[in-house]
Amino acid sequence: MTTEVRVPTLGESVTEATVATWFKKPGDAVAVDEMLCELETDKVTVEVPSPAAGTLGEVVAAEGETVGVNALLATIAEAGAAAAAQPAAKAEAAPAAEPAQSGGDSVDVMVPTLGESVTEATVSTWFKKVGDSVAQDEMLCELETDKVSVEVPAPAAGVLAEILAPEGATVEASAKLGVISGSAAGVAAAPAAAPAAAAAPAATTGKDVANAPSAEKAMAEAGLSADQVTGTGRDGRIMKDDVQKALAAGAAKPAPAPAAAPAQAPRAASPAEDAVREERVKMTRLRQTIARRLKDAQNAAAILTTYNEVDMTEVMALRNQYKEQFEKKHGVRLGFMSFFTKACCHALKEVPEVNAEIDGTDIVYKNFVHMGVAAGTPQGLVVPVIRDADAMSFAEIEKAIAEKGKRARDGKLSMAEMQGGTFTISNGGVYGSLMSSPILNPPQSGILGMHKIQDRPMVINGEIKIRPMMYLALSYDHRIVDGKGAVTFLVRVKEALEDPRRLLMDL
Repeated sequence: MTTEVRVPTLGESVTEATVATWFKKPGDAVAVDEMLCELETDKVTVEVPSPAAGTLGEVVAAEGETVGVNALLATIAEAGAAAAAQPAAKAEAAPAAEPAQSGGDSVDVMVPTLGESVTEATVSTWFKKVGDSVAQDEMLCELETDKVSVEVPAPAAGVLAEILAPEGATVEASAKLGVISGSAAGVAAAPAAAPAAAAAPAATTGKDVANAPSAEKAMAEAGLSADQVTGTGRDGRIMKDDVQKALAAGAAKPAPAPAAAPAQAPRAASPAEDAVREERVKMTRLRQTIARRLKDAQNAAAILTTYNEVDMTEVMALRNQYKEQFEKKHGVRLGFMSFFTKACCHALKEVPEVNAEIDGTDIVYKNFVHMGVAAGTPQGLVVPVIRDADAMSFAEIEKAIAEKGKRARDGKLSMAEMQGGTFTISNGGVYGSLMSSPILNPPQSGILGMHKIQDRPMVINGEIKIRPMMYLALSYDHRIVDGKGAVTFLVRVKEALEDPRRLLMDL
């Protein structure tokens, strides 16, 4: 009996994903709900569990392939049937458990699981060369990703017979790095690998060792030289974390510029010299997907942005007056996001088309507000959704924002928590943005951009006064929202924030 493994539902408006990593290979035994592979979308990483116990048969969608919802990923066969159908896979996997001295069987050295959303790594250092004897679990090489350094242990004892990925090579998740032979006879099978390994930068001792590629990049960006950083890697090599520690310790001082002769004019660098100083880095698959979907949003919707500004005096005064009592009673701080959320919910009732979406030739009006709140994380921007925000109190909104924000930063948001949003608020002001034009989050028809609060001279009743002002930007889909509706929405948000009592009176 064969069970199909298919792409699960990916979420609203998400129609495809990229196969990032297979945790199992054909012939491997799997248990029910054991993770088989990982898919990447522009919003989240999705793990695909095994729907049944048995043996992984054919892998239909290989790593790197783009698949649609419900597409066939692989098949799972019952243990008995799979054993007969996959003799080669079983034979290949068996030597890993046998003593290396039992014969000339070989064991593949594979790239280990690199972590969520990490699809490739760079081979930074080989600690062994072809022909060296290795013990089981002895470190063979080290890989560098954009997040962490990964050491690769020997899966079995024997002799390193072949190096397939020399230092500096970029490898994908689950790629083959080398081969370990059960006896020295295996070395003869790969005579060409030894010169390649020998040609790579030698990891000897002292400062002659090659530093991690990510560390070299970080030092170049920070203007640090190698002698300003203490390396903690093998043989004193500098790792990315070492550069970050040096920066935190205040070592980030620009390297002194070489003294130039007073009478000499600076020589223009040639294109060839500029090319040496450039660095070309391949985009991750996740970033490629984000880039494509952002461009799709611009191509599909008629995005237009309207601007206004709001005097934050009354909101700031109200917040300062009640923030201590608010936190004491509700156990959460009173921020500005709850005011903006309430103001937007209030305005959306008057201008419902901003809270609607286009579905073919229909307009779908939402009689509720599921508020998306954009949150920056180390992995990128995510938009968790606060459901029925229009029915929440200030305290409930603040608690929901705090909880969703923490889960976002910890990478623990589920796909369900980022689905179904009807309108989005993006606060670029926390990063110092004074003005921007946010891009819609399809299929939504509106997104509000908040910005930095800045003291500016304003004319109040014929007098110039200093007021804390914020620019607001509403990007909207002009196919469904007319200019009048967009301006009315933004004016209602402005009025509610400049006189928060209007929210209580529903005005």
